[in-house]
Amino acid sequence: MIVLIDPNVWVSALINPYGFPAKILQAWLRGQFQVLVSGQLLKEVGQVLGRPNIKDKYKLSVSSIELFLQNLEEEGITVYPAGEVHYCRDPRDNYLLEMALLGQAEALVTRDDDIKGDSGLIQRMQAHRVHVFTVAKFYQKLQEL
Repeated sequence: MIVLIDPNVWVSALINPYGFPAKILQAWLRGQFQVLVSGQLLKEVGQVLGRPNIKDKYKLSVSSIELFLQNLEEEGITVYPAGEVHYCRDPRDNYLLEMALLGQAEALVTRDDDIKGDSGLIQRMQAHRVHVFTVAKFYQKLQEL
Protein backbone atom coordinates (compact mmCIF):
# COMPACT_ATOMS: atom_id res chain seq x y z
CA MET A 1 0.00 0.00 0.00
CA ILE A 2 1.30 3.46 -0.91
CA VAL A 3 0.49 6.20 1.59
CA LEU A 4 1.02 9.94 1.84
CA ILE A 5 1.64 11.00 5.43
CA ASP A 6 1.06 14.70 6.09
CA PRO A 7 4.11 16.50 7.54
CA ASN A 8 2.17 17.32 10.72
CA VAL A 9 1.74 13.59 11.35
CA TRP A 10 5.47 12.91 10.89
CA VAL A 11 6.27 15.72 13.33
CA SER A 12 3.80 14.38 15.88
CA ALA A 13 5.29 10.90 15.53
CA LEU A 14 8.72 12.19 16.53
CA ILE A 15 7.69 14.40 19.41
CA ASN A 16 5.21 12.01 21.06
CA PRO A 17 6.36 8.38 21.07
CA TYR A 18 3.04 7.18 22.56
CA GLY A 19 0.43 8.54 20.15
CA PHE A 20 -1.15 7.15 17.00
CA PRO A 21 1.32 9.02 14.74
CA ALA A 22 4.21 7.20 16.43
CA LYS A 23 2.38 3.89 15.97
CA ILE A 24 1.98 4.69 12.28
CA LEU A 25 5.69 5.52 12.07
CA GLN A 26 6.50 2.15 13.65
CA ALA A 27 4.19 0.38 11.18
CA TRP A 28 6.04 2.06 8.30
CA LEU A 29 9.41 1.07 9.76
CA ARG A 30 8.12 -2.53 9.95
CA GLY A 31 7.31 -2.36 6.22
CA GLN A 32 3.51 -2.39 6.47
CA PHE A 33 3.23 0.30 3.79
CA GLN A 34 5.30 2.56 1.55
CA VAL A 35 5.33 6.35 1.83
CA LEU A 36 5.51 9.15 -0.68
CA VAL A 37 8.03 11.95 -0.27
CA SER A 38 8.99 15.12 -2.09
CA GLY A 39 11.56 17.80 -1.55
CA GLN A 40 8.86 20.13 -0.27
CA LEU A 41 7.53 17.59 2.25
CA LEU A 42 11.03 16.81 3.57
CA LYS A 43 11.81 20.51 3.84
CA GLU A 44 8.59 21.20 5.74
CA VAL A 45 9.17 18.35 8.21
CA GLY A 46 12.78 19.43 8.73
CA GLN A 47 11.88 23.07 9.27
CA VAL A 48 9.22 22.30 11.85
CA LEU A 49 11.36 19.79 13.74
CA GLY A 50 14.30 22.19 13.63
CA ARG A 51 12.45 25.07 15.27
CA PRO A 52 14.21 25.79 18.57
CA ASN A 53 10.96 25.68 20.56
CA ILE A 54 10.24 22.16 19.22
CA LYS A 55 13.76 20.78 18.99
CA ASP A 56 14.65 21.90 22.50
CA LYS A 57 11.35 21.09 24.18
CA TYR A 58 11.31 17.53 22.83
CA LYS A 59 15.09 17.05 23.08
CA LEU A 60 15.57 16.32 19.39
CA SER A 61 19.16 16.46 18.21
CA VAL A 62 20.07 17.85 14.82
CA SER A 63 21.57 14.47 13.94
CA SER A 64 18.40 12.57 14.88
CA ILE A 65 16.30 14.91 12.72
CA GLU A 66 18.74 14.55 9.81
CA LEU A 67 18.77 10.76 10.19
CA PHE A 68 14.97 10.62 10.15
CA LEU A 69 14.77 12.81 7.03
CA GLN A 70 17.48 10.78 5.32
CA ASN A 71 15.58 7.57 6.07
CA LEU A 72 12.36 9.06 4.70
CA GLU A 73 14.13 10.22 1.56
CA GLU A 74 15.92 6.92 0.97
CA GLU A 75 12.99 4.62 1.74
CA GLY A 76 10.18 6.78 0.38
CA ILE A 77 8.86 6.94 -3.15
CA THR A 78 9.81 10.36 -4.50
CA VAL A 79 7.30 12.36 -6.50
CA TYR A 80 7.68 15.83 -7.98
CA PRO A 81 4.59 18.02 -7.59
CA ALA A 82 4.49 20.88 -10.08
CA GLY A 83 1.73 22.98 -8.54
CA GLU A 84 -0.98 21.79 -10.91
CA VAL A 85 -3.57 20.68 -8.32
CA HIS A 86 -5.81 23.32 -6.75
CA TYR A 87 -8.39 21.40 -4.72
CA CYS A 88 -7.79 22.73 -1.22
CA ARG A 89 -9.04 25.89 0.46
CA ASP A 90 -5.50 26.40 1.82
CA PRO A 91 -3.23 26.62 -1.24
CA ARG A 92 -0.24 25.53 0.87
CA ASP A 93 -1.81 22.06 1.15
CA ASN A 94 -2.31 21.50 -2.57
CA TYR A 95 1.16 20.02 -3.03
CA LEU A 96 0.17 17.18 -0.67
CA LEU A 97 -2.90 16.38 -2.74
CA GLU A 98 -0.83 16.49 -5.91
CA MET A 99 1.75 14.18 -4.32
CA ALA A 100 -0.96 11.66 -3.47
CA LEU A 101 -2.28 11.76 -7.03
CA LEU A 102 1.14 11.56 -8.69
CA GLY A 103 2.24 8.70 -6.47
CA GLN A 104 -1.06 6.86 -6.87
CA ALA A 105 -1.48 6.72 -3.10
CA GLU A 106 -4.22 4.60 -1.67
CA ALA A 107 -4.34 6.72 1.47
CA LEU A 108 -3.62 10.27 2.58
CA VAL A 109 -3.21 10.52 6.35
CA THR A 110 -3.69 13.95 7.88
CA ARG A 111 -4.78 15.98 10.86
CA ASP A 112 -5.38 19.05 8.70
CA ASP A 113 -9.01 20.21 8.86
CA ASP A 114 -8.69 21.88 5.45
CA ILE A 115 -8.23 18.40 3.99
CA LYS A 116 -10.06 15.96 6.27
CA GLY A 117 -12.95 18.35 6.88
CA ASP A 118 -13.75 19.15 3.24
CA SER A 119 -16.24 16.60 1.90
CA GLY A 120 -15.93 17.90 -1.67
CA LEU A 121 -12.17 17.53 -1.61
CA ILE A 122 -12.49 14.04 -0.10
CA GLN A 123 -14.85 13.05 -2.92
CA ARG A 124 -12.46 14.41 -5.55
CA MET A 125 -9.59 12.43 -4.04
CA GLN A 126 -11.72 9.28 -3.79
CA ALA A 127 -12.52 9.61 -7.49
CA HIS A 128 -8.76 9.07 -7.97
CA ARG A 129 -8.80 6.14 -5.50
CA VAL A 130 -7.08 8.18 -2.77
CA HIS A 131 -8.83 7.76 0.58
CA VAL A 132 -8.38 10.51 3.17
CA PHE A 133 -7.89 9.24 6.72
CA THR A 134 -7.50 10.77 10.12
CA VAL A 135 -4.54 9.38 12.03
CA ALA A 136 -6.71 7.21 14.28
CA LYS A 137 -8.75 5.82 11.37
CA PHE A 138 -5.62 4.94 9.40
CA TYR A 139 -4.10 3.22 12.43
CA GLN A 140 -7.35 1.24 12.77
CA LYS A 141 -7.13 0.27 9.09
CA LEU A 142 -3.56 -0.97 9.64
CA GLN A 143 -4.77 -3.13 12.51
CA GLU A 144 -7.31 -4.76 10.20
CA LEU A 145 -4.71 -5.75 7.59
